[in-house]
Amino acid sequence: MYRKAEEFEKPLREIEEQIAELRRYPESMQRDVRLERLEKKLAETRDDIYGNLSRWQTTLVARHPRRPYTLDYVAQICTDFVELHGDRLYRDDPAIVSGIAEFAGRSVAVVGQQKGRNTKQKLHRNFGMPNPEGYRKAMRIMQMAERFGMPILTFIDTPGAYPGSGAEERGVAESIAVSLREMARFEVPIIATVIGEGGSGGALAIGVGNRVNMFQHAVYSVISPESCSSILWRDPDHAEEAADALRLTAPDLVDLGLVDEVVPEPPGGAHTDPLAAGLGLREVLERQLNELGQKSAADLVEDRYQKFRAMGTIAAG
Repeated sequence: MYRKAEEFEKPLREIEEQIAELRRYPESMQRDVRLERLEKKLAETRDDIYGNLSRWQTTLVARHPRRPYTLDYVAQICTDFVELHGDRLYRDDPAIVSGIAEFAGRSVAVVGQQKGRNTKQKLHRNFGMPNPEGYRKAMRIMQMAERFGMPILTFIDTPGAYPGSGAEERGVAESIAVSLREMARFEVPIIATVIGEGGSGGALAIGVGNRVNMFQHAVYSVISPESCSSILWRDPDHAEEAADALRLTAPDLVDLGLVDEVVPEPPGGAHTDPLAAGLGLREVLERQLNELGQKSAADLVEDRYQKFRAMGTIAAG
């Protein structure tokens, strides 16, 4: 996937290499002038590429291996994070991280899917694909938040729940269904944010929020473009067409009324400046928590119900 992303990012890499090479030379007026021109060209090229991404290219950016993950954002916007492990039934699932943290002067529960950077981490995190015990762990933490009146922040970044036989045997569909049901009932504010790739029920399982946000270059869909292509065309090579049909980008989902707010990303995507991306997310979450803090418990439940009840359209048959 990243090799495909490199295709449309190739002009950026070439300019960056020229800049890096030029910086090795001693300072001089001629070098500084050339450096200034290259940096200006880099900014213009980045704006041109990232201002005209196709839906398929956006999908590749959402999967970028240097993109910030849940733990990156938690470390940046929260303090005193204490990770809690295990579902008290089977085992811990590293594909989902959860715990208690301090955010903007209040205690919050944090739940999010976590991917890995290198091969060892990817295997440990199961490529960000949770097993049922991951969702049960998430539910345990959310229920704790409910008991102690803490808002819940969730971070969505998964290609989907793990489809292996073990997950099926341990009831992955049931664990997702219970998560959907319980999140709909909680009497505390819930804010869900798609930070990268939101795939299928594995993403929706922690996405029932009073507010649902998406990063500018994130994607959120009932199925991945490759899987959709395999089903409709019997060939995964039609992923680009499938991405267009799925309308899975943040602007698409805002237009469809499925997402409340788009979190802007730095030029070139969140992976080019994770600090700026985190600051933007913090601002959005703090404002939304302040707004939701004015609602009663009953209003929070009703707000969530009406939000999801209004999704979709009904056509007369």
